[in-house]
Amino acid sequence: MSESSNQPRLLVLGAGPGGYPAAFHAAYLGMQVTLVDPSPTPGGVCLYRGCIPSKTLLHIARVVEETREMADCGVTFGEPKIDNDKVRAWKNKVIGKLTAGLAQLVKKNKVNFIQGRGRFLDARTALITKKDGSEERVAFDYAVIATGSQPVALPGIPFGPRVMNSNIAIELPDVPKTLLVVGGGYIGLELGSVYATLGTKVSVVEMLPSLMPGADRDLVEPLQKRLKNKFQEVLLSTRLARLEPQEDRVEVELAALDLKDTKRVYDKVLISVGRKPNTQDLGLEHTQVQLDPKGFVRVDVQRRTTEPNIFAVGDCAGEPMLAHKATHEARVAVETIAGKPAAFDPKVIPAVVFTDPEVAWCGLTETQALAQGRSVKVAKYPWIASGRATTLGRNEGLTKLIVDPRTERVLGVGIVGVSAGETIAEGALAIEMGAVASDLKLTIHTHPTFAETLMEAAEAFYGHSTHLGQIRGTGRNG
Repeated sequence: MSESSNQPRLLVLGAGPGGYPAAFHAAYLGMQVTLVDPSPTPGGVCLYRGCIPSKTLLHIARVVEETREMADCGVTFGEPKIDNDKVRAWKNKVIGKLTAGLAQLVKKNKVNFIQGRGRFLDARTALITKKDGSEERVAFDYAVIATGSQPVALPGIPFGPRVMNSNIAIELPDVPKTLLVVGGGYIGLELGSVYATLGTKVSVVEMLPSLMPGADRDLVEPLQKRLKNKFQEVLLSTRLARLEPQEDRVEVELAALDLKDTKRVYDKVLISVGRKPNTQDLGLEHTQVQLDPKGFVRVDVQRRTTEPNIFAVGDCAGEPMLAHKATHEARVAVETIAGKPAAFDPKVIPAVVFTDPEVAWCGLTETQALAQGRSVKVAKYPWIASGRATTLGRNEGLTKLIVDPRTERVLGVGIVGVSAGETIAEGALAIEMGAVASDLKLTIHTHPTFAETLMEAAEAFYGHSTHLGQIRGTGRNG
């Protein structure tokens, strides 16, 4: 059936958080949809090997930590007994439940799902190689590329049992006695936290002077301080000079100015130095689709590629590589195909690191403002004055607002602390709605909650906070 029949044929390559929302929304709008993915059901890396399994394991890790922290409150538990097989089984059960739900939605939405891989033969035809090796040609009027990304490997060092990437580590093949995490970004720190809780002595090496490059330092410091107690070592301004996997260990050599013992031996190494888009071997050379120097598909604000009837969303279409960004892009692309006015033009894309404590931010960061020479006022509310944080014994947190000193509009929000990932949503909404600091200040927030720290930070912007008293201005022009 062709486009002229008012039921356009849409081909979606990739069934992750960009692909399956695109397929389902297109089916809802009346399109004939074919969804292709190597996995047996939709979900993608996020559901099978990323967001969902990692948060499942991080929840287990947090519960274990809470049993130990409760000793300060007068409640003592015995040391947790961790059954790695049952932990893995629970993780897989969570994945199975969610993937089964998506499989039902495929049927409900009448989407033609094919387990396999697709390559473009031209701008209107693709060849699908199915799991059983058979091939099928699929003609389409429009296509959405949503093939995601994969972990970056070190040159000349393949991933395997001893040198893991995040896909391997998330499977919990075992709990090694020692683990080196190469890269101090969110993936390495999240997985490192899980393994440390399960009993592994974890070391982290980061070539830059701080963990979480790109995030504001005052948000990272509470996390960095806690991880120094949780991990065996946190080695900053240190690079990996040599790595040699052996049958029963991994030998590494580190390079840093003040590091005396440069040669180390670990049971396993987790390489977590970034991800790259899956844009190879898609047959793009048979279309007009173009890639940028980093391998991302070039798209416009409607997520349309340089081939007018082909769109791209998610990790393969540019940073930030976040599941919620991919889902939003999917809606924009599909509504554009349906002839509706749509554009990907968000003011903010919130980011969350699900470590303990969590780190979250959205909009303009203080670091970015400084780099841009932009005049801002920074209002901070330390959680030492938060009633909710005090009830949990977790006062290390901080909530900060980045505010335009002239218009008082909220430009950015940053939070570090328990449940920061949940609380940041209010900050994202405030920025999207063009809220000013007084909007947050005058909104009645439930007490005691972490959300009210946003209100208190807004009060601090005006020089007086109920629980901090009079405050001198902070930040430039503050």
